[in-house]
Amino acid sequence: MKQNLRFIPLCFGMACMVLMLAALSCEVLDDDIEEHASPQDSIVTDVIGLDEVAELFSTLPITHSHLNEVHDAVTSSSGNGYDEEYTMKNLFEAPGAGVGERETKAEAAYDNPLRELLEAGVRAQMAADTGAVTKAMGRREMTADEYLAALMSSGIQVYWPFSEEWDGTSMPVITYDPEDGSEVNIGYEMIIGDDGSRRVQEVIVDEATAMERPVWVVNRNSDAEYTTLELLRREDPDWGEGGGSIIVSKSGLTGGQTVRTLVLKDFTMKRNFDSWFAGASEFFVKTGSVEDFTASTEAELRLYNPLVTDFMIVVKRSQVGEPVPFNAILVSDWIDGLDDCAFMITEDDGGTKEKWDLEAIVKYNSKSYGVDISIPFNSRDDVVWRGMLSKKWFRKNIDVPAQFGDVELTFGLQEY
Repeated sequence: MKQNLRFIPLCFGMACMVLMLAALSCEVLDDDIEEHASPQDSIVTDVIGLDEVAELFSTLPITHSHLNEVHDAVTSSSGNGYDEEYTMKNLFEAPGAGVGERETKAEAAYDNPLRELLEAGVRAQMAADTGAVTKAMGRREMTADEYLAALMSSGIQVYWPFSEEWDGTSMPVITYDPEDGSEVNIGYEMIIGDDGSRRVQEVIVDEATAMERPVWVVNRNSDAEYTTLELLRREDPDWGEGGGSIIVSKSGLTGGQTVRTLVLKDFTMKRNFDSWFAGASEFFVKTGSVEDFTASTEAELRLYNPLVTDFMIVVKRSQVGEPVPFNAILVSDWIDGLDDCAFMITEDDGGTKEKWDLEAIVKYNSKSYGVDISIPFNSRDDVVWRGMLSKKWFRKNIDVPAQFGDVELTFGLQEY
């Protein structure tokens, strides 16, 4: 039997979505940040300041082993599809491990791991009653152990932009995200004298500085809780290979059946969406579709679950203007009766977790059925592009780069 599906957008604010939705109301935009965003996001922000952590790092007697530890971690994170980042959680619990790393190095791989320097630095400042950390601990009546525990759970990290250009020896300038959209901030540079003496001097840091020499930015993690497309591919071969072939499971196909799979072939970011101190841009891609729908009773309908695909695309600042191959499946089986789709791209900016509840109307065997879909989103996400795309549009634009606001996408259609 031929299925005839037509989806109309209801209220959508999720990332890049292919959904067919029956409209129950008009579109509603959630743009009231003050109403939905919590003040400074958490108590941790009040406990740990990025500026004081950067100042603490600048006073540590960092050696080549510590540079390698951080570089190992940010390289691992990058290889797993995340930004070039080393979270405080991993720094304390798994030295040298990047975000998404399944196997960590033995602690013996690093002499005097960076966490030991941090602990010694905090206790030294406390004993001497000097430094930004000691002042912060005094204001908040914290012990050294409490401060270290708060730091580990704070969501703070070391971000190392352009880390792939590191020469293997140069010491970093250490700065922090001012969190006000600025492109320039103070940084701390360690000067080592011929006699081995050390002193810290303040310098002005911008993105050009980070392109020329190593810069560590103390900022807040925004992507570790999500699973990247790279990790999804490793867990499930149906996701295909980035830049390579598309792998589609052929299980369950009957003889003569044709499956049309809509694919996002590549993704080009035309501009960076955030201050360079905040790091890469995180785009969220969610696709929802109704496939293999055969419910004919209310009881069967309650057992039916729509297919929703959810993945994150991280585009590093060094990749701006470059087509990044993804070969990510958006709709695994584009049925002939599927006419229109709602399409939306957002760049993550955090905020509170909310959701829009959607209902998809499915026409099957001359009857209409409503299928509930619940889509999560963040209240402060940037909307890059949104609108309706038709099957006719896809037919004209397959394998042709198409502009969507400040990003450019190329779609493909695979037939099996």
